[in-house]
Amino acid sequence: MKLNKVLPILFLIMFLVMVGFGIIIPVLPFYAEELGASPTELGLLMAVYSFMQFIFAPMWGRISDRIGRKPVILIGIFGLSLSFFIMALSKQLWMLFVARVIGGILSAANMPTVMAYVADITTDEERGKGMGMIGAATGLGFIFGPAIGGVFTNISLHTPFYISGIVSFLTMFLVLIVLKESIHLSEHKDVAKNKLSWKKVFQGPLSMLYFLQFFISLSLAGLEATFAYFAAEKAGLDAVTLGYIFMIMGLASAIVQGSMGKLTKKFGEAVIIQAGIFISAIGFGLILFTQNFFTAAIFLTIFGVGNGVIRPSVSSLLTKASKIGHGAATGYLSSFDSLGRILGPVLGGFLYSITIGLPYISGIFLSLLAYFLFRIYVAKSNLIDRHKAKG
Repeated sequence: MKLNKVLPILFLIMFLVMVGFGIIIPVLPFYAEELGASPTELGLLMAVYSFMQFIFAPMWGRISDRIGRKPVILIGIFGLSLSFFIMALSKQLWMLFVARVIGGILSAANMPTVMAYVADITTDEERGKGMGMIGAATGLGFIFGPAIGGVFTNISLHTPFYISGIVSFLTMFLVLIVLKESIHLSEHKDVAKNKLSWKKVFQGPLSMLYFLQFFISLSLAGLEATFAYFAAEKAGLDAVTLGYIFMIMGLASAIVQGSMGKLTKKFGEAVIIQAGIFISAIGFGLILFTQNFFTAAIFLTIFGVGNGVIRPSVSSLLTKASKIGHGAATGYLSSFDSLGRILGPVLGGFLYSITIGLPYISGIFLSLLAYFLFRIYVAKSNLIDRHKAKG
């Protein structure tokens, strides 16, 4: 299976999945409000999806190690499509919650299984490139999805959900027809028979990578939850302007992730992760000095570029070093990512209520904590010296 032929297919699949997911983002709060949701209930509606992914991502990762990547990816995309159609047909708030729970449980299969697929078909030298391409597809999907959703909202609040359901359903057929199974190529396919627990995940130096991902997701989610209020207060920016700013940040992040192959080949994942954390911390600090659209766009883009290279590099590093199977390893990574996205908005909102700059100051400290955790892992595994020896 040639990487150059399969990667574009995976890129397209993840792009379409994230477009479908992103279409509903701008309309869901208004849709839920129309069905009588309070601000608290809206928060729960957003959180329950991530909570289901936190619980079920490791399970789907392990299942993909046993039965193959393709059927699990199909389950994940079908779950997304089903949840979108249920939301489109919802007449009461409880139906939206049912849709979010179903979507969270089944779509938790998507990201870890696709990353495991990349790990199956790539060599150690190609791994960074593969993970970067998936990261770029995810980022671009999140850019175009909400933009499309905003356009279709003008027709009716139900229309974006039908569009998302159709896009996801068609993507499922694309997987069924075009994508070939990869599990037979995995070096870790036999370890899927071993029982795995959270306790085993926390043992050994690899646990540092999971916690690193948690802290990065925690700080990112805190920023996403509060930046609209911060930018309105500091620079008078409205929702439309913020949409352009996040689009610029997303494009810059996607471009850098698309270059991960060259970067990891030259510097290695360890150097890139440390540089990404450092740049993210600088971005958090600069955001405090936001004054207008121009500064907001530049400072958020600096943060986005740093943050964007971390996840693909961590995924690459983890699948190289883990002995528990690619699916299990990426499943637990997605779980820690979801946990950060659950707690991040809560922490960010609380800190913002104390003083508006505190979420970004805390982001600097979380970045430093992530950096020191990773330095411990690097010291134990001697990563940088090993990469230099290869070079």
